[in-house]
Amino acid sequence: MDIILIPGLWLDGASWEQVTPMLERAGHRPHPLTLPGLGSKDADRSQIGLRDHVDAVVAAIDGCDKPVLLVGHSVGCGLAYAAVDARPDRVARAVYIGGFPTGHGRPLFGGFEGESGDLPMPHFSEFDEADLGGLDEAALADFRARAIPSPAALAVDPQQLSDERRYDVPVTAVCTEYDSASLREWIEQGEEQVQEFTRIRDLEYVDLPTGHWPQFTRPEDLAQTILRLAD
Repeated sequence: MDIILIPGLWLDGASWEQVTPMLERAGHRPHPLTLPGLGSKDADRSQIGLRDHVDAVVAAIDGCDKPVLLVGHSVGCGLAYAAVDARPDRVARAVYIGGFPTGHGRPLFGGFEGESGDLPMPHFSEFDEADLGGLDEAALADFRARAIPSPAALAVDPQQLSDERRYDVPVTAVCTEYDSASLREWIEQGEEQVQEFTRIRDLEYVDLPTGHWPQFTRPEDLAQTILRLAD
């Protein structure tokens, strides 16, 4: 099966490098994406917006012969959801890891500010302790070294959705720095950022206790989760 892997902020396709070998050995075809502007730290990101990233994911879907397993991490979940909206008949299942499907008209995230078209990775002190779970000092240093600024427009461009067939695409929510019980509670309490979950007709929850970046902290377990869904 074709498995499209969408990274979150500050990461390129190589961030999936500990996950993809297991998918390949199982006979699948992983497609770890490096999104526009994430090709190098020195790239010009000033003219890159949310639509450019969504279009890149849609192009990856269109490049596959059969319906795909679409996997998004963190902010990549919002990108995946927009791609599902664009190609609801070409996605067999969407997997949202440590993130949520962003509703129409909302930015994918908040809390970080851009600088001259760039959104650099902030100091680790700005993240919650739960986010950094499983990352020791060496892993944090490696993460910092590989981090690439994301386009600043991602923090302000609104999500654009138009096809309600997206609600028919099955979804798996992989809960990492929070658990599925907490996610269900947020949904029941009406938290705005998770309300798209209430409209999805086929939704399952998977707990993968770790920090926000399981592709670094629990790559084998993450790969096994993806394989179960692909099979």
